[in-house]
Amino acid sequence: MSRTSLPLSGFSFTTEPLERADTLRADADALLRLWPQAHVLVLDVDGRALADDLGQPLALTGEQLGGGPGTAIFLGLRGEQAWFSVDAAGVDVSAPQRVDLREAAVSWAAADATAFCYARGMSYWQSRTRFCGVCGGAVVFSRGGFVGRCSQCNTEHYPRVDPAVIVAVENNGRLLLGRQANWAPRRYSVLAGFVEPGESLEQTVVREVFEESRVRVRECRYLGTQPWPFPGALMLGFAATAEDDVPCVDGELEDARWFSVDEVGAALARDIEDDGEGIRLSPPISISRSLIEHWYRSQVA
Repeated sequence: MSRTSLPLSGFSFTTEPLERADTLRADADALLRLWPQAHVLVLDVDGRALADDLGQPLALTGEQLGGGPGTAIFLGLRGEQAWFSVDAAGVDVSAPQRVDLREAAVSWAAADATAFCYARGMSYWQSRTRFCGVCGGAVVFSRGGFVGRCSQCNTEHYPRVDPAVIVAVENNGRLLLGRQANWAPRRYSVLAGFVEPGESLEQTVVREVFEESRVRVRECRYLGTQPWPFPGALMLGFAATAEDDVPCVDGELEDARWFSVDEVGAALARDIEDDGEGIRLSPPISISRSLIEHWYRSQVA
């Protein structure tokens, strides 16, 4: 199998997405009819989901919560059932546990974790869009939570997503990995950075890799995307080849260096049994881990 034909897979938050049902967002009567039988995710101020004794999402319906959708965010449909998310502060619900999205990615059904990812991104955007950036007026949400309108100047605000590239950079059978000072000991990952205004994704790859490691990228190709609402990024995965440069960090990273196929293979094996030596890699839920595994498979295939 050629390197270009290897699929990028394994990361979370993309499996079985909800049908977004955009046309229903402006139909208040339709949302009201869907509410009683709807599945409702309840998120707290920190973006955690209310869960049962087993750490699974509370099986709440609109009928159990009462009233109508009100300020709930309409996420879409799964089959005939509508899905909403609500702020825990606005409902009278208690729960044995509160589950973070990273935990949900490994313990919930994949489709439910994908819906939680979606809800968390929307909830975060709303929590950071209470006031208009133009005039400071209060923002009121409509269209199922997808449009914020300033109560003073009528400026409309829409959900924000911050695109970022994340790149598996190779040179002659070696993979470039770096680490930040605040990461867990021995943790390394592929390089990443946000897209700037007036910049293509390919230009971002070249700039970010050079800024973080002083390694010059020769070419790159897109492989896949993962929503990553920590708090609101969209991770755009690339593979790249680079010059035979010696990595040099200047503050953005604590360390960056080339790793051999054997070193990466040993690091992948440490998730099963950590020998306390060598590096550790990104968690399996992340596209960063998938990019590393994708590169490794291409080398040993």
